[in-house]
Amino acid sequence: MITGERMAAVDANAAALGVPRKQLMESSGNAVAREIRAVADPGARVVVVAGRGNNGGDAFVAARFLDEYRVTTLLLGRAELIGTDIARENWDALRGADYDAREVTDSSGFDLPDADVIVDAMLGTGISGDLREPAATAARAINEADVTVVAVDVPSGFDADGGAHADNGIEADRVVTFHRTKPGLGDLAADVTVADIGIPAAAERFVGPGDVGLARPERRDGRAFVIGGGPYTGAPALAAQAALRAGMELSFVAAPESVAGEIQGYAEDLIVQPYGSDRLSPEQVDDLVDTAERHDDVVVLGPGLGTADETLEAARTFLESYTGPAVVDADALSIVPDLETDATLVCTPNRGELARMGGPDTDSLRETADEVADFAAELGHVVLAKGVDDVATDGERTRVCRAGSPGMTVGGTGDLLAGIVAALLEHADPLDAAAAAAFVNGRAGERLAPTASNGFLASEMLAEIPAALWGEADE
Repeated sequence: MITGERMAAVDANAAALGVPRKQLMESSGNAVAREIRAVADPGARVVVVAGRGNNGGDAFVAARFLDEYRVTTLLLGRAELIGTDIARENWDALRGADYDAREVTDSSGFDLPDADVIVDAMLGTGISGDLREPAATAARAINEADVTVVAVDVPSGFDADGGAHADNGIEADRVVTFHRTKPGLGDLAADVTVADIGIPAAAERFVGPGDVGLARPERRDGRAFVIGGGPYTGAPALAAQAALRAGMELSFVAAPESVAGEIQGYAEDLIVQPYGSDRLSPEQVDDLVDTAERHDDVVVLGPGLGTADETLEAARTFLESYTGPAVVDADALSIVPDLETDATLVCTPNRGELARMGGPDTDSLRETADEVADFAAELGHVVLAKGVDDVATDGERTRVCRAGSPGMTVGGTGDLLAGIVAALLEHADPLDAAAAAAFVNGRAGERLAPTASNGFLASEMLAEIPAALWGEADE
């Protein structure tokens, strides 16, 4: 089973793997045509009612595979407003090949021809809720017609993420859904066919641009609160700067007063909040929790903290008290396995830290991804394990990220990753945020590799994060 939102991401990943949406649309249309052949004999009258999105594009393709039928295609709206290039190309193909394809530009003029089969291709998985005009009028006419109704992917008005169906949605007799069934389709009074349209398994398994699209913030928003520093100062500064580069409005660093000035010196964009100690200790925890909770921060806990007993005890106390989202990295990871917390955690261990936490001790995270998933399930938190290939898992769902370059073995790239996760965690599901952050971090390293190869620094990757997160779709 797959949600409509996740399906859109998988489509984008498939395109990145070399299976473009246009090819998938051809397969989808062919699957719809096969369903029509299963319910109607050649010569039957088929009416396609299509919207201006890719759902309509699937139906335009289907019409070309039904030459043995009498097919009329009704486009709800003007052809120049068709929303995607591939759907428009398939509409133009119908018109250019002299198929019976008509525009319906006014819902008051909608006239449903006599039909033996009606194809509902008005709205796909990206739109749900009560139908508006002209789809509402068309749906009323379709539901009143005493004919077989075949829906493309989902019936119009059906929520492919939550399974709800609009009161004025299409009442389909049959549904041809693509790749996997969608939540709630099995509860409808309809026969559901799941059509394999050629999406490779890698489009779901491996993180790609579609995963970034799921987690990408639409606008700058939120505050990162990095609790780190003491023995080390560069790590919290890198994490905080990466959060800014990935969309946070503000990035705070809570650090010992003895190193606060040094951390501030890395970037004037950071807001450093010093506390009076050489290292994090339990005395600071109440104030830190209050700050984080009061401002709805996303916390990054661990970069540069060190492993002093009182510091680890403070980290434990913080997470036992805190109830918001947090990325746990570096030295703070050791306290997670025995932790009881109401916080939403994303843990970002490297291979060595993963083994010390009780996870698999492995040279290849990809080959042991199932073991990492088992460990995450036992831990009860999302794990983003860092290696040549990264593995993000919540114990039930697992993604493998292959993005990156050899130069990323330089120190600090893990701190960048923690900051990117924090920024995406402001908007996205924890697993989606972790998977997308791994890809963004890896792509930032790949963007530097052609010119710097193994010689670039983690700080130089900061400038590549925005392009890896937002810009590449436009390049």
